[in-house]
Amino acid sequence: MTFVPYRVLRNTPGELRKKLKEAGHLVVTGEGEPFAVMVSVEPGEVEQVLEILLRLRAQQAVRRMREIAQERGLDRLSEADIEAEIRAARKERK
Repeated sequence: MTFVPYRVLRNTPGELRKKLKEAGHLVVTGEGEPFAVMVSVEPGEVEQVLEILLRLRAQQAVRRMREIAQERGLDRLSEADIEAEIRAARKERK
């Protein structure tokens, strides 16, 4: 994994582009902390790559929700408990 400080992007974009072409992907950092990932793409692949990345992000969100549910014990709710929660939430909206 190749880490590149944001200042390289800002000050020497040509160098960044060269590194990206060589590595295929880069992790951009600011103040030593990663905040973005750059992935090289071919012109005809942009939409496909973006779709894959968005799906991955959605999968990560679902995984995190499942982890939180397990931490809170919500994965052990019965069907009746789930239905009661749904009814309560719907009643609250009205």
